[in-house]
Amino acid sequence: MIQVLGSRREYFNNMPNSNSAKKRLRQNVKRRAHNRTIKSAMRNQIRKVSEAMEASDKEKIDAEFRLAGKKIDQAASKNIIHKNTAARMKSRMARRINQLSTQNS
Repeated sequence: MIQVLGSRREYFNNMPNSNSAKKRLRQNVKRRAHNRTIKSAMRNQIRKVSEAMEASDKEKIDAEFRLAGKKIDQAASKNIIHKNTAARMKSRMARRINQLSTQNS
């Protein structure tokens, strides 16, 4: 069976036989695509925070960090990432931002 997800093809070597297994396969493909978009949006926002830190724009850093925290929390609430991983990501970002602000002071 070949599933097309965007421009990428997914090949499944073992075709499901039962109807319930076929449905599970359809659901898994759909959920994987949805989870990947959420995770990608989260990573993009984290990258924007890093870019703002390189530019040393305090207002932009704060705005991007708030959005990044929101995206990370959303991913954690949907079990796309573990809640402790989310807390660690936010903590590390906050620590880097605080270090940057103390260096510039």
